[in-house]
Amino acid sequence: MKNLVSKSPLGVATLLVTSMSFGSPVFAGEPVSVNADTQLSSKHGHFGKHFKGRSFNRIATFPIYRNLDLAIDDLSDETVAEIIAASDDGDLLIYTDSEMERLGFIDISDPANPQPAGFVQLPGEPTSVSVKGPYALVGINTSSNLLTPSGQLDVIDIATRTTVASIDMGGQPDSVATSPDGRYAAVAIENERDEDIVVDGIEGGLPQLPAGFLKIVDMVGAPASWTTRQVDMTGLADYGSADPEPEYVDINRFNVATVSLQENNHLALVHLPTGKILRDFPAGEVSLNDIDTIEDDIVDPSGSLADVPREPDAVSWIGLRHFASANEGDLFGGSRGFSIFNKRGKVRYDSGNSFENLAIAHGHYPEFRAENKGAEPEGVETGLYGLTPYLFVGGERSNFVAVYDVKRPTKPVFKQLLPTGIGPEGLLSLPKRDLFVAAAEVDDAGEGFRSTVSIYQLQHRTPAYPGIKSADAPLIPWGALSGLAPDLWQANTLYAVHDSFYKQSRIYTVDTSNHPALITDTTVLSKAGETVDYDLEGIAQAQDGSFWLVSEGKPGDSLNLLVHVATDGTVLAEHALPAAVQAKVKKHGFEGVAVTESGSDTKVYVAFQREWDGDPDGHVRIGVFSPLDASWSFFYYPIENTTEGWVGLSEISLLDSGEMAVIERDNQQGPKATIKRIYTFDPASVSPRAEGETFDTVSKTLANDLLDELNASRGWTPDKVEGLAAVGDNVYVVTDNDGLDDAVGETYFFKTPLWDQ
Repeated sequence: MKNLVSKSPLGVATLLVTSMSFGSPVFAGEPVSVNADTQLSSKHGHFGKHFKGRSFNRIATFPIYRNLDLAIDDLSDETVAEIIAASDDGDLLIYTDSEMERLGFIDISDPANPQPAGFVQLPGEPTSVSVKGPYALVGINTSSNLLTPSGQLDVIDIATRTTVASIDMGGQPDSVATSPDGRYAAVAIENERDEDIVVDGIEGGLPQLPAGFLKIVDMVGAPASWTTRQVDMTGLADYGSADPEPEYVDINRFNVATVSLQENNHLALVHLPTGKILRDFPAGEVSLNDIDTIEDDIVDPSGSLADVPREPDAVSWIGLRHFASANEGDLFGGSRGFSIFNKRGKVRYDSGNSFENLAIAHGHYPEFRAENKGAEPEGVETGLYGLTPYLFVGGERSNFVAVYDVKRPTKPVFKQLLPTGIGPEGLLSLPKRDLFVAAAEVDDAGEGFRSTVSIYQLQHRTPAYPGIKSADAPLIPWGALSGLAPDLWQANTLYAVHDSFYKQSRIYTVDTSNHPALITDTTVLSKAGETVDYDLEGIAQAQDGSFWLVSEGKPGDSLNLLVHVATDGTVLAEHALPAAVQAKVKKHGFEGVAVTESGSDTKVYVAFQREWDGDPDGHVRIGVFSPLDASWSFFYYPIENTTEGWVGLSEISLLDSGEMAVIERDNQQGPKATIKRIYTFDPASVSPRAEGETFDTVSKTLANDLLDELNASRGWTPDKVEGLAAVGDNVYVVTDNDGLDDAVGETYFFKTPLWDQ
């Protein structure tokens, strides 16, 4: 690319583009004036056709365990994809695996079908990776303890997977970046502190020497001949001045590195050719209103925080005059969002509470982190797709990436939210291929979820995700949806409930007339004037507008209850099972409810999830409650067998035909998920009987195998398909995201024909 630029490293520039360094000329030799503010470095973007109406959609999810060598590894070994980079052609992803002490590779020559491409074993814990031409530069922590930090930068030939040079860093490296021109590498040497040591009354406080610094690598000639320089960063910050802890580094086209000193709440700009600190400044503080600050099992965005230090983690240049910071926080807080600074250190934009509220609106708020860092933004990345510069901000604890249009860096425009695996940290834009990648590091084979790399493509279509969210006003917190039912009179209205993950049971009103469906109202349940905390698993509406709900019991703690609720949320009655039935209770109880009414003859059908004591294997109860005499009777429903885990019912819904539909599912997720189905049966074909009698077994018919629908999102297949609402010949389906606690947190909500075509 031929460029004409005449400004200082921190000046304003007009860039004349006359030809491109890749492919055919885009502008056919016609000079184009581009504001330097939206001209991103070559690693972040390229010029091309200016597309409108495009969005990022996930096209693949790669579980990192696929890169295990089963000759020496076990399939359940913990694997991690933390920081991620790509080869220059964008066909190979390269990620750090700190648990296995490896550098892993994923072939994405066909991005919708990523393939394992092996790994390189390393001499320590990899902390970051960047690419220069044919080489991967890997920061490796070799410290034996926090008092004597050590580390190295290994240079690995990508083609041969061999280490061609190992450069002593003089301390523990954290972040590695290479300059767009390939001339320099910058390594943030953190020399991280011991979080258990008390300094001046602060647990994990500073200083804790030796101090960190920035290491510059002059990449001239062969890697074996590369040399290094050290930039002293002591004496800059107001807090911990003697102990700077550089966290993250990013480099612009003028070879100016932005360096975050997270624990010091400070930022610095370093001119790499000279090693001079051009400017440094405090990251500052933020005061926040309308956020959730109390961990009480209720998402309540009515709290506030005053003067919270930003304590930025990742930073990323937006053009030449601005950069973004993800204000994760560490010692003293974190402002739960992101900021955009200009090169003089002035805050030109701060997200305030908007990032936190995005998490709430999309059902991605980690309430269990409310008192700490909330949605916890950790990663930021930029990319120029066509002529549109995008900013990507990752929520580490909220399992999503928020995408913003930053053509005007002082006024970012939120575009969409991308669901990820658990703990997204590594973000990577690949504009030359219209791709974006997110690496999620949390992995637990025993719990059923794995570390993943998600691949998204910029497409000419509306965003596939979310399927459901809160209306913008009022903002309605929600999550862990466990039951679904149609309104009997309004075709575009559904009702939903959440389970015991949250306190204060409530009924949500859902408008399905648009995509995504909108949660427009919420009704908090009350009994004798006090809120109630049920474990709601199903909902059905009665002809008088009231609701029948089921609450799943916990043996030794609470009863399985059928609950009748007025339209305003007042509990009218609670109905328990007969004592003889309750004596047979097991862990998996009430899971769904449906109601039929014919004059004064009302029947309420309750689905049990799994067998109770004395029930035949593979047979679960459907209870039938008669409000007229408060009697219970039962029949059996036959469930499928599985080779792993268990299978049970999750929902029951009345069809227009008088038949009933149920969700039958296993408890497996990801590639192990095999049974996520809708079956129908005719309740008139059996005669419910009282406890102690022999129960009839209903015959079932497969209506729809939901795996195709669930897998169409190309994500981590969920286990908890929980809600089903039949509307004519179609059904709405929703999954329970478990409030993101050891869960991916993505809510699937979609409409599908009842009968699979």
